[in-house]
Amino acid sequence: QVQLVESGGGLVQTGGSLRLACTASGDIFSITTMGWYRQAPGKQRELVVTMTSCGSTNYGDSVKGRSSVSRDNAKNTVYLKMNSVKPEDTGVYYCSAKDVILNGDYYGIDYWGKGTLVTVSS
Repeated sequence: QVQLVESGGGLVQTGGSLRLACTASGDIFSITTMGWYRQAPGKQRELVVTMTSCGSTNYGDSVKGRSSVSRDNAKNTVYLKMNSVKPEDTGVYYCSAKDVILNGDYYGIDYWGKGTLVTVSS
């Protein structure tokens, strides 16, 4: 099994920055894709950003230009920094991992963390 634990959520003022981190644990050999999704109250979960182990990124339209993602593959950790946050960035941010080699076997499914709440005050 893969466990994903997010950290760094909380209250952020409009115009400020948020930083999140997520670490995967388990008998992991590699994780191809790690990233972040978010879900605002009453809305569907949406892509924030994903990043492959080779460094390819895919940003959601609503965060392009003010977000950056990074990974430490040796630590199975992914980071998110978002600048110029807005009230509409409020939501639960979920870490994801996909295409994992675990205990010598390949798993193409999505793994999810429990999420961390980010609230942007206006």
